[in-house]
Amino acid sequence: MKAVRMYAPGDLRVEEAPRPVPGPGEYLVQVMAVGVCGSDIPRVNRYGAHVSPIIVGHEFSGLVVEAGPGAQGFEPGDHVTCPPLIPCGQCPPCRAGQYSLCEQYDYYGSRRDGAFAQYIAVKAENLLKVAPQVSFEDAATLDPCANAMHGLRRAQFAPGDSLCVYGAGPIGQLALRCAAQMGASQLMAVDVWDEKLALAQSGGAQVLVNSRRQDPVQAIMEATGGQGAQVVIDFSGVPDCQQAAILSAARMGRVVYLGISHQGLNLSEKAVDALMRRQITLAGSWNSFTAPFPGPDWTQSLDLFQQGKITSKDLISHRLSLDEAPAIFRRIAQGGFYFNKIMFFPNGLAGS
Repeated sequence: MKAVRMYAPGDLRVEEAPRPVPGPGEYLVQVMAVGVCGSDIPRVNRYGAHVSPIIVGHEFSGLVVEAGPGAQGFEPGDHVTCPPLIPCGQCPPCRAGQYSLCEQYDYYGSRRDGAFAQYIAVKAENLLKVAPQVSFEDAATLDPCANAMHGLRRAQFAPGDSLCVYGAGPIGQLALRCAAQMGASQLMAVDVWDEKLALAQSGGAQVLVNSRRQDPVQAIMEATGGQGAQVVIDFSGVPDCQQAAILSAARMGRVVYLGISHQGLNLSEKAVDALMRRQITLAGSWNSFTAPFPGPDWTQSLDLFQQGKITSKDLISHRLSLDEAPAIFRRIAQGGFYFNKIMFFPNGLAGS
C-alpha cells in the first residue's frame, strides 16, 4: 500500500509499505479521507513524533475491510471514523472517565502508525460507526468537531449565550456551527484572514473582525453594546489573542484556551483587572475524550453530521492525494498562503 512516513521533522516520504494485518480485537480499515490536524503541522515540520519513522495522521474515516481474531461490533463495508486516543484505563483520570487526561496513553498518528496511508489497523473500541449518508470527509472531520464541542462544554455554553472565537480555523469554524445549532444568541469571529471570516459568516457568525485592521477587543465590545461576549474561546494559541480573549469577555463570562501555544503568557494589568473585577472564569480545554468512550463530545457531533445540521464541505480548502503530502507541508512551513482544512484521499476522491 501507499503511505506517507515521517523520518524526522521536515522529512516526509511517500513510500510503499506492507498492508497492516489486523491483530486480535482489531479491524483493517480502508482509509477514504484523512485530514491535517493543526497539531500535525508542528509535528511534521518542527518537533517530530514520539516514535520514528511513523505514519502520521489521526483525523480519518473509512470502510471496514477485515476483522482480526476476536474482533466484534463491525462488519465489512461499515462506514467508520476513529477516536484516535488509546487510554490506559488504569490511571486515576481514566478511572474517573477523563480519558483526555490519561497519564499513559497511546495515540494513532503520533505514538503508533496513523492514517496517511491506504489502510490502517484499528482497535475495535477506537472505531465509531457512521451512517452511510455522511460523506467520508465529514466523517473525517468528526475529531476536530468533537474538540470544538469539548471547548463549548468546558465553557459551560448554554442556549442564549453569545460566543466569540479567536481563530477561525477548522475547530473554530466548527465551534461556531455547533453553537448556532445549540441556540447561540450572537456569534463573533476574529481572524487575520478574510477568507476564514467569510467562512465564519456562512456558518452563522454575525460579527466578523480582521484583527490586522481592527482592534478586536474594541470591535467585540462595540458589537455587544459594551458588555462583551458571555463565552470566548481562543483557538489560535497566540498570546495576544489569549489576552484579548479575556478583555473581550462579559461580566461572569467564561474564557477557554483551546489553541496549542507552546509559549508563555504575561497578562497585562488591564487583563488581570478584567479577570478579577468581571469575575471571569478562565479554563483550559484539551482533546475530547470522556466516559463512556469516546464520550458525548463525539456522539453529539456525530448526531449533528448525521442529521445534516452541519457539514465540513466548505471548510476544506485543499483536497489532495497522498503523493502531494510532502509538498503541502513544505509550503505550510514556508508560510504566506491561505489554507483551512487540508484533506487527503488515499484511495481516490470517489465517494468522498
